[in-house]
Amino acid sequence: MAFEYEVIKECKQSGARIGRFHTPHGVIETPVFMPVGTQATVKAMSPAELDEIKTSIILANTYHLFLRPGDELVKKAGGLHKFMAWDKPILTDSGGFQVFSLAKLNKITDDYVQFSSHLSGERLTFTPEKSIDIQHNLGADIIMAFDECAPSDSEYAYTKKAMDRTHNWLTRCKRYHKGHEESQALFGIVQGGMFKDLRIESAKYIADQDLPGNAIGGLSVGEPKSVMYDMLEEVIPNLPKNKPRYLMGVGSPDCLIEGVLRGVDMFDCVLQTRIARNGTAMTRYGNKTIRNKTFSEDFRPIEEECDCYACKNFSRAYIRHLIKANEILGARLLSIHNLRHSIRLMEQIRQAIWEDRFLDFAKDYFNDYGMSIYKG
Repeated sequence: MAFEYEVIKECKQSGARIGRFHTPHGVIETPVFMPVGTQATVKAMSPAELDEIKTSIILANTYHLFLRPGDELVKKAGGLHKFMAWDKPILTDSGGFQVFSLAKLNKITDDYVQFSSHLSGERLTFTPEKSIDIQHNLGADIIMAFDECAPSDSEYAYTKKAMDRTHNWLTRCKRYHKGHEESQALFGIVQGGMFKDLRIESAKYIADQDLPGNAIGGLSVGEPKSVMYDMLEEVIPNLPKNKPRYLMGVGSPDCLIEGVLRGVDMFDCVLQTRIARNGTAMTRYGNKTIRNKTFSEDFRPIEEECDCYACKNFSRAYIRHLIKANEILGARLLSIHNLRHSIRLMEQIRQAIWEDRFLDFAKDYFNDYGMSIYKG
């Protein structure tokens, strides 16, 4: 089989797990953090730099790549891997979240979504089949079923309607995907908003589809983190143990740790590069706004323990100078550091699981981070 997931270790102390997900472009060690390359590029990062910080998989965005340069062009180029010169695994989302959050909606039906492009205003139509067709053209290793992500404050009736629509669309996606199973792994997406009974119902439905992996959507969309953790505790027990579990759009250090404690295997987030462009660095001791004056004569690296290119070669003072001078290198160095910080955190998490001490690691990390662990 082209896609196979194996659990290779469960932590005796916490129940968290390490796994390996085999794909046509390589093996993904989980738990894993996936940098986001929305436009077929992780902002400010070259593929060589992503490789240097030990990135094993990146995410690209179906909606944005459909708008430009167009999925047909990417197909002509040989698919995303060749187009962006990345020879490791790639995951594409379905475009559903962007269709519902970025574009002005005109109409949602059980058959399609009609909306206006946020770039040109052109009227466009997405169906589940259209989303899968675009992702076939893009050629990612892991693709997502088209789903409706209801806002976190949606009422019960609407949330249930959106969940049922997501389930029906998954059936259509699965049917349309036939014949591509060996080259692309289709994941279903659990929805259900902030309602426990809907989350459980959705998780059971998605699990019954027997897909290569399962995603959890509609979280980290404005609700308190404690609510997100509560939802995960309802969902995870109802997803199969022998399939990877992907929590979509979540990637702050505390959420990575809390997610792994609850059985999540895969994460992605734009936070790392977004705050880098604003002059902020991630560290084990909390975020540091390097652009602040307090760092103007601070000649230490961003983070003493970090092994990234930025920390091995440059000081906080120098990077602050670059940020204040609007030099591109400042944002690039902070992007390198922030992404490496999250990838290195996942390495540390996997090591702690191997050694049956992940709960201790989590408590120590939160103590250094200046927060209290939510579970434990």
